[in-house]
Amino acid sequence: MWCFELNSPKVTIFGYPLSIFFIVVNEFCERFSYYGMRAVLVLYFKYFLKWDDDFSTTIYHTFVALCYLSPILGAIIADSWLGKFKTIVYLSIVYTAGQVIMAVGAINDITDGNKDGTPDNMTFHIALSMVGLLLIALGTGGIKPCVAAFGGDQFNDDQEKQRSTFFSIFYLSINAGSLLSTIITPILRAQKCGIHTQQQCYPLAFGVPAALMVVSLIVFIVGSGMYNKTAPSGNIMVKVCKCIFFAIMNRFHNRSSQIPKREHWLDWAEEKYDKLLIAQVKMVLKVLFLYIPLPMFWALFDQQRSFSLQQGLMVIQPDQMQTVNPILILIMVPVMDFIIYPLISKCKLNFTPLRKITVGMFLAGLAFVAAALVQLQIDATLPDFPSSTEQQAKFINMVNRPINITAGKYAFQLQALQYNRYDLSFDLTIDSGSTETIRLPGGTRNTIVIVEEADRMTNIKVSIKVRSKSKSNHIFFNGFGMTLNITVGEEGFGNIVSKNMSTYVDVPQGTAKFVIKNAAGSTCVFKREFGFGSSYTFIIPPNCEPHIKEVEDIKANSIHMAWQIPQYFLMTSGEVVFSVTGLEFSYSQAPSNMKAVLQAGWLLTVAVGNIIVLIVAEAATLPDQWAEYVLFAALLVLVCIIFAIMAYFYTYIDPVKIEADFANLEPEDEKKKNLEMTKKDMVENHDEKKRRSSNEGKIVQTNF
Repeated sequence: MWCFELNSPKVTIFGYPLSIFFIVVNEFCERFSYYGMRAVLVLYFKYFLKWDDDFSTTIYHTFVALCYLSPILGAIIADSWLGKFKTIVYLSIVYTAGQVIMAVGAINDITDGNKDGTPDNMTFHIALSMVGLLLIALGTGGIKPCVAAFGGDQFNDDQEKQRSTFFSIFYLSINAGSLLSTIITPILRAQKCGIHTQQQCYPLAFGVPAALMVVSLIVFIVGSGMYNKTAPSGNIMVKVCKCIFFAIMNRFHNRSSQIPKREHWLDWAEEKYDKLLIAQVKMVLKVLFLYIPLPMFWALFDQQRSFSLQQGLMVIQPDQMQTVNPILILIMVPVMDFIIYPLISKCKLNFTPLRKITVGMFLAGLAFVAAALVQLQIDATLPDFPSSTEQQAKFINMVNRPINITAGKYAFQLQALQYNRYDLSFDLTIDSGSTETIRLPGGTRNTIVIVEEADRMTNIKVSIKVRSKSKSNHIFFNGFGMTLNITVGEEGFGNIVSKNMSTYVDVPQGTAKFVIKNAAGSTCVFKREFGFGSSYTFIIPPNCEPHIKEVEDIKANSIHMAWQIPQYFLMTSGEVVFSVTGLEFSYSQAPSNMKAVLQAGWLLTVAVGNIIVLIVAEAATLPDQWAEYVLFAALLVLVCIIFAIMAYFYTYIDPVKIEADFANLEPEDEKKKNLEMTKKDMVENHDEKKRRSSNEGKIVQTNF
C-alpha cells in the first residue's frame, strides 16, 4: 500500500523521499547508456575504424581510466561552484552530446561517396569518435560522484537506515542497467543497416544508449521540484588545499622544541583558518588515508576477468560468463540487506562498515583460491607441453604405403595416413635415404608431414599453435594434388598449395562447416563438431570428403561451467559487501560541503587500481595460471590485513553533530578573536607611540 506524507515538505513513500526514485531511474538509464556503448567499443575500433588489436585495447583502457579520473573534476565543480543538481544537469548534456556524436560518427554513409560500403574519409569518423569519447568520459565521470551524494542528500539526519538501503538500491540500478545493455547492445550491433550497403549497425548500437541518456536527463529534470538541493560552499577545494599548505608551513616555521606541541598537525592552521574548516579537513583526510590500500583491491578485483578469459574452456561461451556478475549482484544485494545483515544483527555482532569492507576483501581472496582449484582441474585435462629445453614431434605419413623412419634413437614403421608422436630432438632418416637434421625450437609441439615428390621423401614441418582460450584452432594439409581454398563461416584458410599446410584458423565452439573448393570449381563440404580449446590437423586426400583424415593435436576441454560458479559467487558477494558499503561510508563520514569530493575519492581508488593493472599486467606473470591466482589471493589477504589494522584505529564520527557543535561555538570564538585583535592593536599602538617619543628625543639631542 502506498503511503504519502503530504503534510511534510517532502513527499515520501514508505518512509523514502519520492525524489530518490527519479535519481535511481536516472542512474539506471545512464548506466545502460555507458555500458551499452562500452560493450561494442573495441569491436567498433577494430572493424569500423580498422585499428589493430593492441591500439584498440590501449584506447579502450585509456577511455575507461579517464572515466574514473574525471570524477574529481565533477566533485570540485559540484561542491565549490554549481552544486550537485546543476552539475549533474550540465554534465549530462555534455554526456548526451558525446553519445550522439559517437552515433553520428559510426554512420559510414556520411563519407561513402562511391557507395562501396567503406568510408572515404576515415579521419572524419576517427575525429568524431574521439571527440565523442572525450565528452562521454567527462560527462559520465563528472556526474558519477554527484549522483550518489545527491541521493544521500535527500534524506534527513534521522533516516540513516533508509539512506543505507538507498545506496544498495542505487548499486542495484547500476548493475541492472549494465546487465541489460551488455545483452541488448551487441544484438543491436549485429543488425544490418545502411543506405548504400547493409553492414553491422554501429549507429544503432550507439544510438540507443544516446536515447537512454536523453531519457536519463529528462527523468532527472522532472524531479527537480522535489529535490533537496544543498548550496555549494564556495571554492572549497582551494580552501582545503590552502589550509593544509598553511598548516604544514606554519608547523615548519615553529619547529622549535620550546614551542608547545598541538594535538593535530592541522591545528597549526588555526592562526588563519576557522576551526570548523580545520575539523572538516581532518574528517576528509582521515577517510582518504584509510583508502590508501584500496586501489590494490580494485587492481586485483579487475583480474576476475581472467576467470572467463583464462578459464574460457567451458561448455558455454566465456563472454556469456560476463553476465554472471551483474546477475549475481542483482540477487546478492537484497539477500545481504534483508537476510544476511539482519541475521548478523540478531546475533549481537557489531558489523560496522569498515568490518564489512574487510570481509568483502577476504571473500574476494577466497574467490581467487576457488579459481586456483578450478584451474588445477583444467590443467589436468591439458596435454604435457614440452619445457623450454624440450621438443615434441608428431609424424604423419602422406605416402600411399608404409615407410620406415629413424628419428634419433627411435626407429619405427609408419603406415599410410597414420601418425606417431615422440618427445625428441633428432636426425631424421626415411626409408634408408639420406639423413636430415631436424632442429625444433625449444618448448614447441611440431607436426612433421612426410610426402613423396619425384620419388624422393621430403618433410614439411609446422609448429602446433597454442589453443585459443575461447575457440578451437585448426590447420589443413592439402594432399589433393592441386591448390585448394577453404572457408569456415566468415573465416578463410586462404589458398593452400598442394602438399602444403594452411595457416591456423580459430573456429568457434559447436558445429563447423568447412567449404573446400579446388581450382576447377568443384566443392566438397566437411562438417565437424568442436569443443572448447581443441586443436586438429586435417589431411585432405585426393578424394576429399568423406575421406578427410583428422589428427587430434589437443583435446577439447571437458570441465563444466558450473565449476566456475563458486568463484563468481564469492567474488560477487565480496563486491556487494565492499562496494555498496564503501559508497555509504564515504557519504556518512564526509562533511556537508565535501560529500561529492569524498565520493570522488572513493572512485579514485578504482581509477588508480585500473592504472596499476595497465602498468603491471605484463610485468610479471607466473608460468602456471593456478599459481598466479594463489598469488592474487595472497596479495588480497595482505591488503585485507593492512586495511583491518588501519580500520581498528579509525574512530567513527558524526559530521552533522561536529559541524553543529562548531557552529554553536563560533560566536564565542569570534568574540575571543575580536578581543585578541583589539588587545593586539592596543599593544601595537602603545609601541608605536613609544617609538615615536624615542625618535623625537634623539632628534632634540642632535639639534642641541
